Amino acid sequence: MRQLGNTDMQITPIGLGTWAIGGEGWFAAWGPQDDHDSIATIHRALDMGINWVDTAAVYGFGHAEEIVGRALRGRSNRPYIFTKCSRIGNADGSVTSVLKAASIRREVEESLRRLQVDVIDLYQIHWPLPDDDIEEGWRTMAELKTQGKVRHIGVSNFSVSQMRRAQAIAPISSLQPPYSLINRGIENEILNFCEEQNIGVIAYAPMMSGLLTGAMTRERASALPKTDWRRNNPEFQEPRLSRNLLLVDLLRTIGQQHGRSPGEVAIAWTLRQPAVTGAIVGGRHPEQIDTIIGAADFRLNKKELREIEAFLREHP
Repeated sequence: MRQLGNTDMQITPIGLGTWAIGGEGWFAAWGPQDDHDSIATIHRALDMGINWVDTAAVYGFGHAEEIVGRALRGRSNRPYIFTKCSRIGNADGSVTSVLKAASIRREVEESLRRLQVDVIDLYQIHWPLPDDDIEEGWRTMAELKTQGKVRHIGVSNFSVSQMRRAQAIAPISSLQPPYSLINRGIENEILNFCEEQNIGVIAYAPMMSGLLTGAMTRERASALPKTDWRRNNPEFQEPRLSRNLLLVDLLRTIGQQHGRSPGEVAIAWTLRQPAVTGAIVGGRHPEQIDTIIGAADFRLNKKELREIEAFLREHP
């Protein structure tokens, strides 16, 4: 267990992400998803010891939250529930960012209803947009905490300067940024700041949205459904794809020496950072949990870390 920032929550190094289980009908969907598989995946994660689930109101325009609520109904080993606000779905599948007080207050009530809970353990601003409204949005988040609607408040995708602006109003418990072997943008300024300020970091996409799992191939990437946002992502297309699959080959070679999957090596690499409290790992099928759970207690040795760094230097 690891303490999340300035909260009293002790969380497992891995948490279950629910972006993909939101299903289709919005611009960042992952293609078709079966709700029964989603619920079984959540149950499997809990049975394997994961004690927090991260979701968002925008995932499937509320559908992911509804699935989480259904999956946890009647469960004795209930996890911490983290969710996010500020992204409002439109009828055409697009999203508008809103940080106005009235909108956030309406969102939290809708999330509480869908999740079937009386209080949210961690409520996060999903994106710092519009930038001019960050102060109004964060002030409202602090008020929700005072009112007992949420236990802790955090941010996602914020820069250091944006976090400083929020801190002038109320403390930040956590930051949720993207972080992986392919996306290392937070390594210098942001991670250092969070460590200094005791802000917990829960990194999302540590396997780059499935690219580093070992299951992605050129054929599978080219056959992704039209409703899967990854189909148009440059990392899943040439020339980036070939470089990324070479990286997976290295992760596979390292993992084989320990009985670990490439994905577990990729996750463990993110968890090596002292400032990273936990990694959010998505799952769409129960068996996927079995292929990543080992990352929670896997540690890369110095030689393996040097091999990975050498690859990243040679293949920038």
